[in-house]
Amino acid sequence: MFDLLPADSALLLIDVQERFQSAIPTIGQDQPVGRNCRILAESAGVLGVTTLVSEQYPKALGPTLPHLKAVLGETPSLPKTHFSCCGDPAIAAGIESAHRTWWVLCGIEAHVCVLATAADLLAQGRRVIVVGDAVASRKAENAEMALRAARDLGALVLPTETVVFRWLREARGEAFKRISALVK
Repeated sequence: MFDLLPADSALLLIDVQERFQSAIPTIGQDQPVGRNCRILAESAGVLGVTTLVSEQYPKALGPTLPHLKAVLGETPSLPKTHFSCCGDPAIAAGIESAHRTWWVLCGIEAHVCVLATAADLLAQGRRVIVVGDAVASRKAENAEMALRAARDLGALVLPTETVVFRWLREARGEAFKRISALVK
């Protein structure tokens, strides 16, 4: 069953950092992947969805992009050196302590850190959604192969709007107004 409730799901924003922007321009503020990551992060905040943010070796690759930090509020960025978020002890502890069934993944690179994280979460018995229009790689064909591989491993691959409206459930109330304004 595809019952994606905010209280039983978490968003994992993976490695959308400053130094990657020149190699992966789609993560920029006004670009498709960057915009969709922002929509997911902001919607998660509106709906109270647990959010974790990883940064791959931030000393060299810089912090999470400012347009995402702006909507993440007090959510800390967790540094890592493992490709899979599950391989890093601090992030793995955050995943474990969140006690969530569903893990919604967005970020970069789709064929390395996102796919490795999806595979490890699935191996732990968790349910995974890779948000197909909110992930990228330096080469588009690598992202496409990663999405197929994630699906083959058992993850759902869905667009941003499906996720946020599934979290939302109905077209009424203040949360609906705020989230529908984000996706326009």
